[in-house]
Amino acid sequence: MNNSLSVFSNLAQIPPLVGWIIGLVIAFILLGLFLALINYIGVWIRARVANAPVGLIQLVFMGLRKVPVALIVDTRITAIKAGINVETDWLESHYLAGGNPQMVVAALIAAARANIPLDFNKACAIDLATKGTGKTVLEAVQTSVNPKVIECPNPAQGRTTIDGVAKDGISVKAKARVTVRTNLERFVGGATEETIIARVGEGIVTSIGSADSYKQVLENPDRISKTVLDKGLDFGTAFEILSIDIADVDVGENVGAKLQADQAQTDKIIAQAKAEVRRAAAVAVEQEMRARVEEMRAKVVEAEAQVPLAMAEAFRKGNLGIMDYLRVRNVESDTAMRSSIARGENPQGQ
Repeated sequence: MNNSLSVFSNLAQIPPLVGWIIGLVIAFILLGLFLALINYIGVWIRARVANAPVGLIQLVFMGLRKVPVALIVDTRITAIKAGINVETDWLESHYLAGGNPQMVVAALIAAARANIPLDFNKACAIDLATKGTGKTVLEAVQTSVNPKVIECPNPAQGRTTIDGVAKDGISVKAKARVTVRTNLERFVGGATEETIIARVGEGIVTSIGSADSYKQVLENPDRISKTVLDKGLDFGTAFEILSIDIADVDVGENVGAKLQADQAQTDKIIAQAKAEVRRAAAVAVEQEMRARVEEMRAKVVEAEAQVPLAMAEAFRKGNLGIMDYLRVRNVESDTAMRSSIARGENPQGQ
């Protein structure tokens, strides 16, 4: 009793100004709580009426964490009405992680209606994996229920057919449609549609290339789809291939003949180049021989120039007489005359 009296006596000793300040602070706090409750009371009542109750204080704290309260509560109401138990903490955590709680709940409802096993954590993982790709977790579930058709090749890439060459050298142009459905278990981390298109294109080229003739491909287009399906092309992808249908098969150009013609043209150019090398070598040898002939002629002329000198020396030494010199001149004249007659010339110049 004495302690209570001492407390009241202490409060009485507080200056009036300080008391007013404390009172205003308490009033502002109470006013803020009242406004917060008024702001969230509608959401709280809506959750209670929908049999998906959320604590009023929890709503206030959600607002303080910058979480859209109405979005989270309405999403939980949708899930509860669909018979799916989803806690607000789960939705709030996924929203803060950058996901879309509404899309996750919609995907869970679609999966439940189609009897597809999908839990909340898996749906959140798929939702985060599709972020920024232009696709949603709801589309993944819908594709799992209603398979989609993928054009192969993709017309958006500028190609309309997949070209292969049979063993007889004739090219075959094919177009395929691949029916797939989403494999939710492999969706996170699985390869996308581009991988499916690439693998199917590779299988088509391989199947056409293994045919002995283009006629076999035209007669049995289903051999392409059977060969491709047996390869298990959906391994490691986010899809399951249901069927591969060859939509169109056309005959292209004779690639083998074209390659042979190009090879023949190339061989011709190579042979011409080798012949030109040999001709140039022959011309070089010919020029060399002419040079050697001129060299030999120069030596002959040089040797013939020594004859008069030798004869003069013989005259001086008495080894050659005048009659001998005249006989030499006579022989030279006879030789010149015979040469002229042999060439058809007139020895008298007539």
